[in-house]
Amino acid sequence: MLKYILHYPQPIIEQVQRLISEERLGEWLLGKYPEPHGVRNNKALYEYTMTLKNQYLRKSAPLNKVLFDGKLSQTYQALGINVSRTMAHGGKLKVRKEIRIGTLFQNAPEDFLRMIVVHELSHLKEAEHNKSFYQLCCHMEPHYHQLELDTRLYMTQLELFGSLY
Repeated sequence: MLKYILHYPQPIIEQVQRLISEERLGEWLLGKYPEPHGVRNNKALYEYTMTLKNQYLRKSAPLNKVLFDGKLSQTYQALGINVSRTMAHGGKLKVRKEIRIGTLFQNAPEDFLRMIVVHELSHLKEAEHNKSFYQLCCHMEPHYHQLELDTRLYMTQLELFGSLY
């Protein structure tokens, strides 16, 4: 039931358990995040991601594709992934970079989408989840850690009670 927040401190887990038992988790999330984002298709997602990339990571590897992926959570147990594909093209090898985000975030608050995009963009510079990686995430999104927790609560809400919107 609380698989998304098991590694958080006990007081946070207890607060979430209380919200769940009172069936107020959705109400609490709606109070903080009253509307879903307006990014509805892959083209808009690509533009959204490129705006962030151009603002913070201009010198990083180019992105060839950004899309919502319906198979992502079942296949990789992930919210988003970075994919690098090496392709032979005219006797040369070309690397194509892609970001795929789970479709369950097509109707999520904009802050959650931003947190996931920031996370995946950070992987363009830092492959591992290390201190430098999280510093970069926080540089692009100062509230990164709070948004990560709230995104986990959103996923708990979806699993237990269904959609917010």
